[in-house]
Amino acid sequence: MLRNVFAQSGGSGSNSGSGTIDFTKTGVQGQLTFETFGCDVFHVNPATPDRLTPDVTLFRELVRDLDLVAPDGRKIRMWTFGDPKDPKASNGTYPGPLIRVRETQVVHTVMSASKNTHTIHHHGIEPTTFNDGVGHLSFEVTGNYTYQWRPAEAGSFFYHCHKNTTLHFQMGLHGPLIVDPIDGPGRLFTGGPAYDVEAVWAADSLDPRWHLMNHDAGLCGDDVGLNRFEPKYFLISGVFSNRTKDDPRVMVKARPRQRILIRVGCAHYGPIRVTIGADATVVGNDGRGLGDPERPWGRPFLQPAGQPFELTTARRWDLIVTPQSPTTIPAKIEYLDWVTRAVRGVAETRIVVA
Repeated sequence: MLRNVFAQSGGSGSNSGSGTIDFTKTGVQGQLTFETFGCDVFHVNPATPDRLTPDVTLFRELVRDLDLVAPDGRKIRMWTFGDPKDPKASNGTYPGPLIRVRETQVVHTVMSASKNTHTIHHHGIEPTTFNDGVGHLSFEVTGNYTYQWRPAEAGSFFYHCHKNTTLHFQMGLHGPLIVDPIDGPGRLFTGGPAYDVEAVWAADSLDPRWHLMNHDAGLCGDDVGLNRFEPKYFLISGVFSNRTKDDPRVMVKARPRQRILIRVGCAHYGPIRVTIGADATVVGNDGRGLGDPERPWGRPFLQPAGQPFELTTARRWDLIVTPQSPTTIPAKIEYLDWVTRAVRGVAETRIVVA
């Protein structure tokens, strides 16, 4: 029997009040069984073990309901992360508010769940299992929990709710996470390529049928149709495809000879095919820099103008484009079916150099 993992005692110094966790017991609140691993995950609000004084403290509240109005007038209910410290994001945004920190910083993400249970998983970061936000291997939060993590290296990541992940991610509970080098923005990683302008393109798609489901739909093996994903709307960074060419959240403006870093990520359930109308250098892959002296086996490479590349769900590429003269560079994202690979939708944008 794996019990009493949250038996706690007081601490001292920077760990004061955090509690001590018995890591010889891997279950949470009882015996780990097929049911407690699967659909009846433990629900608790523990103290953060081995708590340190943070360099950065972030706040995320969920769920915040948000109705997106599609180009055809349909309202689509989204679930979102809110940041109570940011007036522009306190009621929730889709995608979630940007998390931006520096490598080696101790970060606390203070999560508050007001509706049902949720988690926060900082995807691509490697904290302790207790702080990884994968409820099946730890717990789901019923009220409040402080996730403690320390990014080891700079790169492009994202965060999302890992409760009933397939549904909650589609509902909008995800957001970008950028880890800068120790010296801050301006380089992709320490000793890596510099950039002057930065864009984040998160390619997403929405199936309205999924947005009518309840919080736990399909979680315990019920057939609610999550095997069928039939998106009707296609977006980049929360912007519908009818506005991606001009919306400042997507369109890029730069001057000649400026180095433009584009962080492209796939939030679509299926492959995306990305085509940029200018030569680009791929300098990062899934949060790992190419050309990093500590990884001599990975090198930057040229992605020729007009040659498409594909990313599957959760994949990220970092590319640098350096136009030498005034021009408009087109960019296109095609959203492929996860089974047939047919093109289901297209979103286009542009890089304006003047």
